[in-house]
Amino acid sequence: MSEEQKKPKILFVDDDPNIRLLYETVFKKEGYDVLLAESGEQGRAIIDETPDIDLVVLDIKMKGESGLKTLQQLVKEKRNIPVIICSAYSSYQDDFTSWLADAYVVKSPDLTDLKREIKRLLGRQNKA
Repeated sequence: MSEEQKKPKILFVDDDPNIRLLYETVFKKEGYDVLLAESGEQGRAIIDETPDIDLVVLDIKMKGESGLKTLQQLVKEKRNIPVIICSAYSSYQDDFTSWLADAYVVKSPDLTDLKREIKRLLGRQNKA
């Protein structure tokens, strides 16, 4: 597969196995290469091992390292990977740390908003 035909690689970080399964099923059908992590620590390890990740979708409330802490670490390490926070808690939009993310989507069984933000960010990245 040539560079132009490469599937965008998205890492989904969420501690809920049902949510990870939903993301994997839906986004593989959408044509993405899907990676999954159940914690912020595991997500950062995958990022360290996989240099060509195009986008990270990050939950906030997880066991262990919170999504906000993971986001801070990615920014601190100067990782140039777009991040979407996808959380059931809209109140975190007011947390300054969440502003480090490229987008914030309130988690829902309807993935329309998340799909739109993924396409927007991957499109922006391809034009850079």
